[in-house]
Amino acid sequence: MKALKIISLIFFICAMNLSAQQNAAIERVPAWAKKAIWYQIFPERFANGDTANDPKPEDMEGGWPYFIPEGWHISPWGSDWYKMQPWEKANGHDFYWNAGLRRYGGDLQGVLNRLDYLQKLGVTAIYFNPLFESPSLHKYDASMYRHIDNNFGPDPNKDENIWSKEIPDDPLTWQWTTADKLFLKLIEECHKRGMKIIIDGVFNHVGTQFWAFKDVVKNQQKSKYKDWFVIEKWDDPSTPQNEFEYHGWMGVKDLPEFREDENGIVHGPRELINEIVKRWMDPDRDGNPSDGIDGWRLDVAEQVNHNFWKEFRKLVKGINPEAYITGEIWWKDWQHNIMMNAAPWLQGDEFDAVMNYRFTRAVKKFVSDQKTQISPQGFIDSIKTLMTQYNTENFYVLMNLMGSHDTERLGTMLMNPDIWYDHLGNLNQNPKINVRKPDETAIKKQMLIAGIQFTMPGAPHIYYGDEVGMWGGDDPDDRKPMVWYDSTYDPEVTLPSGKQRPADEVKFNQELFDWYKKLISLRKENECLSLGDIKFYIIDNNKSIVGYSRSYNGKSAYIIINNNPEENTIKLKAGGFLPVENSLHDQITEKEFNANNEKFSFTLKPYQILILL
Repeated sequence: MKALKIISLIFFICAMNLSAQQNAAIERVPAWAKKAIWYQIFPERFANGDTANDPKPEDMEGGWPYFIPEGWHISPWGSDWYKMQPWEKANGHDFYWNAGLRRYGGDLQGVLNRLDYLQKLGVTAIYFNPLFESPSLHKYDASMYRHIDNNFGPDPNKDENIWSKEIPDDPLTWQWTTADKLFLKLIEECHKRGMKIIIDGVFNHVGTQFWAFKDVVKNQQKSKYKDWFVIEKWDDPSTPQNEFEYHGWMGVKDLPEFREDENGIVHGPRELINEIVKRWMDPDRDGNPSDGIDGWRLDVAEQVNHNFWKEFRKLVKGINPEAYITGEIWWKDWQHNIMMNAAPWLQGDEFDAVMNYRFTRAVKKFVSDQKTQISPQGFIDSIKTLMTQYNTENFYVLMNLMGSHDTERLGTMLMNPDIWYDHLGNLNQNPKINVRKPDETAIKKQMLIAGIQFTMPGAPHIYYGDEVGMWGGDDPDDRKPMVWYDSTYDPEVTLPSGKQRPADEVKFNQELFDWYKKLISLRKENECLSLGDIKFYIIDNNKSIVGYSRSYNGKSAYIIINNNPEENTIKLKAGGFLPVENSLHDQITEKEFNANNEKFSFTLKPYQILILL
């Protein structure tokens, strides 16, 4: 603990000197984030680049369900998702119980191997779900923050040996493991390609295997970390039962929460988190953050006191003024489908952005829903509400996503219209949902949604695999192994019950990939699509046809959307919504449109989007 405070003081003095010089240059939000093309990677399911580091039963010890079934082994990457392996059938539990024990071997080498793919797609920024050491597949139950999970690196055994020689609360003893070094190499390779990297900061809670919590469990009141957590009752050693009780995140005992006071996370874990921020943002502590990560995505951020995040921002921006901070701020009331207004976190002294689930819901209700569909006016009103509630600078760097590791896949959302977003569930929770491969109409709607994402203010976000047509309900189905163009996959013919269903071919959707690639290219080539003002125009409210323009530095793009299953022909006057020019060029179809008697005529196919310059 003393070493933590000394190191923090030294770094604080250096950072303050650097900060004083940089302060004048710190903008409200990092400029690069306005043009970012985000790609979210769930590490265990993205790519297995090194089978030698695949998890073994001992790597999962201490994690749910606290034992490993006999015969357990790595699951085949291309296997039928719902089909149970022999070890799964033998243990007597259902698919959903076993899904939490599955490992597919995704690792950092797999990401390195696929950087060419991401670059070809046009990605400029990667958000990683948790990377730190943990016994689970999702890593939201960290056992330490100072090291990358050893099964994501090249030599798990060597990494464990390195840990054993460290003092967890003394940064002077911390070393760099093989997994850490590979992650630093990944940062370097991404930076060479002009890509940014942010990682998940899960600082509200840890796992039961977290070193400080384990010490509390062992030593009870005598532990020097006893004040780090919310302990409700200590064990009485004079009785046979264990009375030890503590507070877990949302009541989940697998996730002990750090204790908070009026300033947020208390001293002890607060200093540790500060050291972790410095470690990953400026690994060699030379004042040059170019070898570190480019920011943080902060988990369950609304459950941590504002005062903590204000200090967090000062630390992060003092290290790297161009770092990006985004928070998971979304449900005010999940049960009643009420989303949070994130404005309190976007006042310029906490976060740059949030994961923009309110954008997600607006687009879903406009394009996906049928019985509860909103009109163009309703969609416009939803977006304008965001624009009025959020500062303009923050609005332009919001992470505009359509799905994540916490929600149903975009393709499956489109196959199940009118269900509240993030309330779809899986077949265990909702036997009536459709988990089949998206049909042709769903794919057309997805392409339209992507068109909206890439032509609206805010940074478009892709959840891994959406760009190639992956599907699935909520957890665990939204975390299937990535579908690659150079791999083969068994068709999906099984249900969680074990019964058979009609086969769905699992295959890389090249047409969809090319569509995303085209949209990304257009956004990069035309700054008005990322930096421009936006003006809306209702073309036909009844037929769900809407337009909007994006203008920046004298250049404009005009977007027309036919959110309709029918083909529609429209005529628009030059000099109204559209400019007075005699011709407009659609960037998607390469078709030229010429004004006739000062009017443009467009025949729009079902769910078509035009991007006119």
